[in-house]
Amino acid sequence: MAENKYEIVKKGVQEMIEQGNFNIGDKLPTESELMERYQVSRYTVRRAIGDLQNAHYVYRIQGGGMYVDDWQESKSQLTINNKMIGVVTTHLADYIFPSIISGIDRAISAQGYSLIVSNTHNNREKERQSLQQMIDNKVAGLIIEPTQSALPGPNIDLYQKIQEAGIPMIFINAHYPEIEAPYLEVNDTAAEQAVVNHLIKLGHQRILGIFQVDDMQGTNRLKGFINAYMSHPEISYLSKTVMYQSGQDMTKVFEQVSKIMDTPDRPTAVVCYNDELAIQIMDVIRSLDLAIPSDVSIVGFDDFVLTRYLDPELATVEHPKEKMGLDAGKMIVSLVKGEDVSSIKYDLDLKLTTNGSVSKLKAD
Repeated sequence: MAENKYEIVKKGVQEMIEQGNFNIGDKLPTESELMERYQVSRYTVRRAIGDLQNAHYVYRIQGGGMYVDDWQESKSQLTINNKMIGVVTTHLADYIFPSIISGIDRAISAQGYSLIVSNTHNNREKERQSLQQMIDNKVAGLIIEPTQSALPGPNIDLYQKIQEAGIPMIFINAHYPEIEAPYLEVNDTAAEQAVVNHLIKLGHQRILGIFQVDDMQGTNRLKGFINAYMSHPEISYLSKTVMYQSGQDMTKVFEQVSKIMDTPDRPTAVVCYNDELAIQIMDVIRSLDLAIPSDVSIVGFDDFVLTRYLDPELATVEHPKEKMGLDAGKMIVSLVKGEDVSSIKYDLDLKLTTNGSVSKLKAD
């Protein structure tokens, strides 16, 4: 992947410092000079210099310019805090994340470590800020849920910086292929394929799949949906999908689903990216005077605690939330201690309940 302009400026200035072109305390070229040298905007220069400041290569004097910091000393002290584990997640206080974080906390606190948590809200700029905060806090290890993991990652340079600093790192729920690090993930593809195959066995041929496709969980669940239909080629043309990205206006997604469901040959079953979405789709279905499950069966994913209080109870796929947290906590502590670890892939089970949101399709 080609480097963007700000990375070229950052790399160029860093190399000048590391190669000894400027000694500690020497004044660096001005912003205007760097703009001219690299043919970039002032914003690009400031972003590059901002990263170098955070990494302690550069410091500024108000009105006096930019100077070389004691970068070698700072680099050697990056992992001073041997009792703090950083956790970076896309969400924090809702859905399945409290269970994951609780599991992590239980595992690391039993080994004398403390937790520092940062929330990216699935926003890549916030992810960048979170990662830099963890580096600045000199954490002993990092547990990270990648932000928009199905899209090209603009923060790969920070992940590489974490690796170069020798900070142990693991991923949960998804991972970036460019970064070599252990991960803990669920087998999303196989689980979604099992869901769709189960619905087909119950007589459902026209199934609607709704997936968030800017993270790997969503794209893998979409893949499972497609794989199930590919194993039933005689009805594959009857499948329908709706795709969306995080941050998108969900009102338009619900309008699209409503149009699909308000047709004579509407789907008789719906599978959703997760339980949070499924709960909203249940409202869309009811707004069309359709009953669940007699008119439309619906399945979620993740076994969100609220699903068991719905009427009918939502059929879902169980996510090993707290176990994943416990395993992640144990894994990062092992890495900090210099021990070898292996990635974990969890197989999942479909959770069906009596009088739940799935039923056998009635014969016409």
